[in-house]
Amino acid sequence: MITGVYGSGKSSVAAEIAYLLEERDLPYGLLDLDYLGWAGDHETGYRLMLRNLAVVASNYRDEGIRVFVVAYFVRDLDALGGIRDALGVPFRVVGLSVPLQEIERRLSRDVTSGRRDDLRQAASSLERGEGVVAGMALTTRRSGW
Repeated sequence: MITGVYGSGKSSVAAEIAYLLEERDLPYGLLDLDYLGWAGDHETGYRLMLRNLAVVASNYRDEGIRVFVVAYFVRDLDALGGIRDALGVPFRVVGLSVPLQEIERRLSRDVTSGRRDDLRQAASSLERGEGVVAGMALTTRRSGW
C-alpha cells in the first residue's frame, strides 16, 4: 500500500514497482484505488471503492495472485482497516511525503480544471496532518498490516 496526499507520486511509484515485478516474472496486481471509487463526493466514492475492491481483489486472488501493489491516500486507521479487509491479504504501508511546493510544481503541468481543487485538498490534508503517513499511524502496529 503506497499512500500520500494527491500529487505525492503514489501512482508513479506503484507503476515502477509493477514494472520491477514484471521484469522478475512475478505475478502481481496493480490497483490504483482512486479509479475504483471515482463517483461524486468522498464518502460515496470511498464506500464504492471498498465494495469494488473486495470484488476485484477476489478475482485476482482466484487467479492465484497474492501480491498487490496498491496506491491510495489513506486518511486514517479506520480507512486503512477497511482497505485491508476488502483486499483480503496482509500488507505493508509505505507513505510518501513530498513538500507542498513540489506538489504545486507537479500539478501545474496538468491543465485539467480539477487540479486546482486537488492542490487545495493536498494543501489542506498536509496542514491538518491527515493520512496514515502523518501522526500516530506510522507507529501503530496492527496484525496483518
